[in-house]
Amino acid sequence: QVQLVESGGGLVQAGGSLRLSCAASGRTFSNSAMGWFRQAPGREREFVASISGSGRTTYYADSVKGRFTISRDNAKPTVYLQMNSLRPEDTAVYYCASATVSLTTAQAATAYKYWGQGTQVTVSS
Repeated sequence: QVQLVESGGGLVQAGGSLRLSCAASGRTFSNSAMGWFRQAPGREREFVASISGSGRTTYYADSVKGRFTISRDNAKPTVYLQMNSLRPEDTAVYYCASATVSLTTAQAATAYKYWGQGTQVTVSS
């Protein structure tokens, strides 16, 4: 069993920045690829970014490439999402998720087994 707790969401103006954190417990963290997803009202949950267990490999959705950065600290163990140049369309509940493999190219939510409760990010125009 894995427990994930997100934090760092909030209200920010367009062009601003936020850093989300996801603290993990319950399984060897460095063996798990981690992902960030988001879900806006009336929309399906969508992939944002993922990172391998070692932290050496990352993937991003095209919509956030160049603005968001995913990272992890296996000693803490925590995964982060640094979000810069935020836009109103980034408004959503953001979820972190843990896979049961250390590296995955999958961007589907079904590839991840454990999920946090989510944190709200609201970007005002």
